[in-house]
Order: sequence, then structure tokens, then C-alpha cells
Amino acid sequence: MDRILLGHGSGGKLMHELIKKYIAPVFELHSLMDSAIVSINHSGKLAITTDSYTVSPIFFPGGDIGDLAINGTVNDLAVVGAIPLYLTVGFILEEGFPISDFERVLNSISNAAKKAGVKIVAGDTKVVDKGKGDGIFINTSGIGIVPEGIELSPLKIEVGDKVIISGSIGNHGIAVMTERNGFVFDPPVLSDSRALNGLISEILKEFAPYIKVMRDPTRGGVATTLKELALESSKDILIYENMIPLYDTVKGACELLGLDPLYVANEGIFIAIVKSSVADKIIELMKSHSFGEESAIIGEVTGESGKVLLKTSIGGTRIVDMLPGEQLPRIC
Repeated sequence: MDRILLGHGSGGKLMHELIKKYIAPVFELHSLMDSAIVSINHSGKLAITTDSYTVSPIFFPGGDIGDLAINGTVNDLAVVGAIPLYLTVGFILEEGFPISDFERVLNSISNAAKKAGVKIVAGDTKVVDKGKGDGIFINTSGIGIVPEGIELSPLKIEVGDKVIISGSIGNHGIAVMTERNGFVFDPPVLSDSRALNGLISEILKEFAPYIKVMRDPTRGGVATTLKELALESSKDILIYENMIPLYDTVKGACELLGLDPLYVANEGIFIAIVKSSVADKIIELMKSHSFGEESAIIGEVTGESGKVLLKTSIGGTRIVDMLPGEQLPRIC
């Protein structure tokens, strides 16, 4: 049998065979009860997140829907200061989806979870009729612990704070778009899908009192994330175009397609707003980590009206706002 059948989601023999043969061994699930029982021997607050992944195509340069689901969930926990511990993974499969592709996604999930140091403890599988889905959708939930003393909030942002970004922007969105539309760039653009909890943990360990807030700029990109922070804090944020890390290939692709890289999705970088006096030291620490080598200070908090402004490379200034929709749908 090389394809997903409706029976694989029926709760009967086929579904149990799918779980026992393909899913349980990859995720090292030794018990298949209705709920997972786990021990959390940590002090601090509980952090919980959930997300769904519908990216198209499911395989793209630098990643796939499997590692994207794990990394995205881990990062959502990490940017609130949590130590990610446990994840659940639910699959909605379309009848006819190749078993070989399902195995590839499962292995990608397993490898990403191991790299991030998290454990998959529960999951679910459903199958819909052919033509009623799009191969595979994934839903995740994540649980982590926020250690005592860590409390990140946009309400802590003050005038004079610096805006830090951990890497180059736009890579994930452009990687998915090029694969979807059959475009070829040399060198190819790779998704930045990766788990950031290791890097973030190192920063918080040394600089937690000076970090006001962190966010991962996924859908809507850097522009939307900064605008959200400006509105939530009622502060103005000024960013400098020539300070924002951006690969020439991504810039060229955006110019060719009429896209603004500030709004293109990312899956392996984060934005932090930090106290000005330690910004350079934080950047120094980040650059010592493989996922922070391209980190940079890209702006500052300048006022108290909730605006985001971009100082362009030619010296002008423009307002940065949220788009009414997405530049690139189904990007994660």
C-alpha cells in the first residue's frame, strides 16, 4: 500500500496500522492513550501555543511542512521566554497522499524535534476525501515553562530602546514562492526554517532584565510585527533600511515580483526590543551563535504615538503599516 486511504482515518485497523507502523516508531511513542501524562519539574509559568500549517508546496528549498511545523511552534514558545518542552502533532491527510511523502514529513518532524530538544507526546490523524484537502495539513500545540524572573511584554518598551533582528529577512517566503511558481534563482533562496530556542535561551540567560519583548516575524513579515508592537506599546519605532540584513537574491526576487521584503514571511529569525545600553553586547553574543551571525541593530524607539517609520537608503522617510491581506498566501 503506497497511498493514504479513507480508512486510514476511520479509527479502525488501517488507522492503527498507520500509527503503529509509521507514526509511533518515528516519534518514539510507547503509549497510545487518549491523553499524554508528563512530568514538569520546573518552577515558573506554563506557556501554551497552537498553530496550523498549510504551506504549499509542502516541500521547498531549505525545508518542508514537517520541520516548519516543529520550528514554528518551538519559536512561538521561545519568543515569550519559555523553554519549549512538549509538542502535539495532528495530521489532516487527503485520500491518495503518497505514503512515501508522509514518511518523509514524519522523519523531518522527528529530526526537527530532536534538534530543538522537545518531545512529541501526543497526536491525531484524520483523512478527508480526495479533492477535499491538499495532501497534508498539520496542526500543532506546544507547552513550555517560562522561568521565574522572565516577563516579556510590549508594555515595557521605552523611548530610546533599540530594535534588534537576528538574521536576514524574506528567505522563507521567497523560497516557498519560487518553488510554487517554478522560478529559479542562482544561488537558490533557502528557507530559514529553524528552531531559535537555543539562541534565545543564551540571550535571556545573560540579558533577561534588559530585553523588553521578542517576536518572530512570520506571516506579514517584519513590517507587520513591528506595527503590532508599536500599537501594543503606543510607541513609535524608526527602522533604517540600510541596516536590515537582506540577501541580494531575495532583494532581486522581490523587485522582480513587485514584493516588499519587509512584508515577506520569515521562519527562522526573531525581533527583540532591548535597552539601549546593552544592545551592542547582545549583538556580540548573538553573533557568536550560528543562528545569529547576521544579527543587527535595525532601529530604535523614538516617540509615543504608535507609528512605524522607515528611513530609506536614499534618505527619505515613509510610514510602515499593516497590509490589508497577505502578499503571499499559504506560506506557512
